[in-house]
Amino acid sequence: MTPPCRLRVDLQLIADLVPEASRVLDLGCGDGELLDKLIHEKGVDGHGVELYHEHIYECVARGVPVIHADLDEGLSDYPDGSFDYVILSRTLQEVHKPLVILREMIRVGKTGILSVPNFGYWRTRFQLFFQGRMPVTNTLPYQWYDTPNIHLPTIRDFTLLCRREGIRIIRQIPLNRGKCRPLSGLHPNLFAELVILVVRKTATK
Repeated sequence: MTPPCRLRVDLQLIADLVPEASRVLDLGCGDGELLDKLIHEKGVDGHGVELYHEHIYECVARGVPVIHADLDEGLSDYPDGSFDYVILSRTLQEVHKPLVILREMIRVGKTGILSVPNFGYWRTRFQLFFQGRMPVTNTLPYQWYDTPNIHLPTIRDFTLLCRREGIRIIRQIPLNRGKCRPLSGLHPNLFAELVILVVRKTATK
């Protein structure tokens, strides 16, 4: 039997991907739960960026270093390659300028790790096609009028964008229905509710 996850499923898997003593920047770090785990269990040099003040207070209470900033304004305060890993979990679909954020992630970090809801998930397609309504799922739990999600890609959309931008997908971990293990089988664009992607900038000659 699979043991229960200590963190939200995607955060636990992301934590497993980060090596000990890495330099980590968590964009949209929320209450700092992931960074708290990485700092205290893996000895990372971790820093967070967060927009909402209530989350910043929670980070401070945990002892997690965090700055207040709007991701849509970019990461100009950070030089190229200043972090080993830049993390963006369930946030890309909420920002106004996702392409800017993706480019900035790859610029300031050697490796990027993202978790992104998959709008191509079969339950999402089913609700939109047969019910004629904007979908509501585990990873997209909001009604259309109060959702923070403004850019909703499928896995295929994201893959094509990375190819266009010269970004290499090193690893793809599709997840479904809150399971604590990667989804097995074919066609993740259809059957994955959420995907974790490890990306790097393609080396230039």
